[in-house]
Amino acid sequence: MNRLVLPRLVPLAVGRWAAVIMLTAATILFAVPCARAQDDDAPKILKAMSDYLASQKTISAAFDSDIEVVTTDLQKIQFASSGKFLISRPDKLRASRTGGYADVELIYDGKTLTAYDKYHKSFVQMDAPGSVDQLVDRMRNEFGVEAPGADLLLSGVYDVLIKDVIDAKHIGRGVIDGVECEHLAFRGAETDWQLWVAVGSQPIPHKYVITSKTVTGAPQYTLRITDWKSDAQVAADAFAFKQPADAKKVESGALSQFDEVPPGSMTGGNQ
Repeated sequence: MNRLVLPRLVPLAVGRWAAVIMLTAATILFAVPCARAQDDDAPKILKAMSDYLASQKTISAAFDSDIEVVTTDLQKIQFASSGKFLISRPDKLRASRTGGYADVELIYDGKTLTAYDKYHKSFVQMDAPGSVDQLVDRMRNEFGVEAPGADLLLSGVYDVLIKDVIDAKHIGRGVIDGVECEHLAFRGAETDWQLWVAVGSQPIPHKYVITSKTVTGAPQYTLRITDWKSDAQVAADAFAFKQPADAKKVESGALSQFDEVPPGSMTGGNQ
């Protein structure tokens, strides 16, 4: 029978091995990031970000998003897309998103909403007077377009995001696309979410992750934001829809098909 034979250590060797063990332990300790879990800091940082965003009259940025679905046989599938957005507070928005299954553009001038599907050369147009906040709420409640990243475009980001939070933690710091960020983690009854906010006088969101806990497999939505510009120059026709000659107008019910997940994608049942 084989057995493990340990080397016989003389006192000097014991001292050397002890030093090696201590050095190794210290290396492991400092190599693994420590969760600071400063509950008071997380809401403060979130509030500072919200106040900064609300103070910006015009914002333009690019983004990459990934959204996961869980099939009926519990396979997790991820859909990726990229886009840009331009917002002029309080009531103007232009956003585009291109993925493997959709190439859409949303134009809002404070009175009329136009959603243009470039793949199918069709557009939806409707009267929607009000603010960007009201537009996002209407799209979610009336047309089933979730657009989770749109929360960051609202004038009161803090109030919207903190509403259902039952636990908040300041994890520490991380680097997103070369930018040092505060890493925040929040828990709710149905979703957990994380936010990476730039350190310094311009607390811009750089990454946003939402985990759905009530869906089998806990699928995630991930948003990464780049090329952020505040008080950008806005062209006079930036929020005007120029109808292509071959585009046809369709009923407003088609707006639900402009979401990030292609029609027919199956999600796992509730736990």
